[in-house]
Amino acid sequence: MTLTKKDLVLMVAKETGITQVDVKRVVQRTLDHLVESLKAGQTVELRNFGVFKVRQRASRRGRNPKTGQEVPVPPKRVVVFKPGLLMRQDII
Repeated sequence: MTLTKKDLVLMVAKETGITQVDVKRVVQRTLDHLVESLKAGQTVELRNFGVFKVRQRASRRGRNPKTGQEVPVPPKRVVVFKPGLLMRQDII
């Protein structure tokens, strides 16, 4: 089962008594700020949850699975997540 943003909003609204509209606005703004920080090259650290970073992947040679022909794969930026200590302890 997947936890969606809507599910998260419903749970927080129910637990806090805040309207769904207000919770949705706060969740969306939080996610927007997280994305903007990552776009700016910043590391986002949420204590006891984890750390989001942007890493640069080098260019490489890939292969077209249909033809088997080699194709150049350009460098790109990817987001990586490292879970925090409490999250690792709770999940493992």
